[in-house]
Amino acid sequence: MTSGDYNRDSDKMIFERLQKEFEAARASQTQEIYLEGEDWNDGLLATIRERVHMEADRKATSADSNMLDPSFLGKITYRVGSKVICCLEGARIGIQYETSFAGEPCELYHCVLESKSFLEKMTVLEHTIPFFLPIREAENDLLSSNAMKFIDHVGELLQAYVDRREQVRLMKELYGNQIGDLYHSLPYHMIEFVLGDFECTRITVSLKYADLVSVLPTRVRVMAWPLNNSKKGVTGAAQMTRKGTGVIPSHLIPARLSYAEEALRTLSLPEGNSS
Repeated sequence: MTSGDYNRDSDKMIFERLQKEFEAARASQTQEIYLEGEDWNDGLLATIRERVHMEADRKATSADSNMLDPSFLGKITYRVGSKVICCLEGARIGIQYETSFAGEPCELYHCVLESKSFLEKMTVLEHTIPFFLPIREAENDLLSSNAMKFIDHVGELLQAYVDRREQVRLMKELYGNQIGDLYHSLPYHMIEFVLGDFECTRITVSLKYADLVSVLPTRVRVMAWPLNNSKKGVTGAAQMTRKGTGVIPSHLIPARLSYAEEALRTLSLPEGNSS
């Protein structure tokens, strides 16, 4: 696994620092608990919160941390699917997100939550999540009311982003000789590219994803544009004249490829593109 796409030195430093802290927390653990289904719930998260605050309070009031209640010395980490939840020093809860594509591991991301007391709402202290994913919006909408849903939602955002990005990468790898111009937004929720390796037709593909947790596009447009062929006997000047009068020569009118659009709605980008 790698640290992902960190262009600034400060981002890389934060990732490396948090990664070391997570590795240290997991190395010192006495137990790792795997959670499935209803085992992962608000009650468990409340228990984790209570645990980190009680341990922090005891350390703050004890001259010797070895005098702590033995039940609080054992460090537990929790695994929920691709998420690892650790109790960090200073009454913080750390979530490490593991992403993958086609069964192969991709980047690790981190999110650290804190609260001044068990009764106060949690906030995002720091994270290594790409800036173009709406973590602050998710924090405002979810964290104070449903921390478990916030944690899950961030994981869905990250995995969907990686899926879309890797679909584009794989498509370029498989069909790079056919793809002309290719454009995409930073979170890969808008993608447009041109297939130009055809004698008479240029195909443009536009994909939009309704929200950032979507892996398959919700809006697809595939258009086949006939190329200007001198054998048709229409000069560039004639084309401009006709366009100016609102009349477009029939051989220049694009055709919508409905079958290709349907394939891209139901298949991942590389598979749908082959259709």
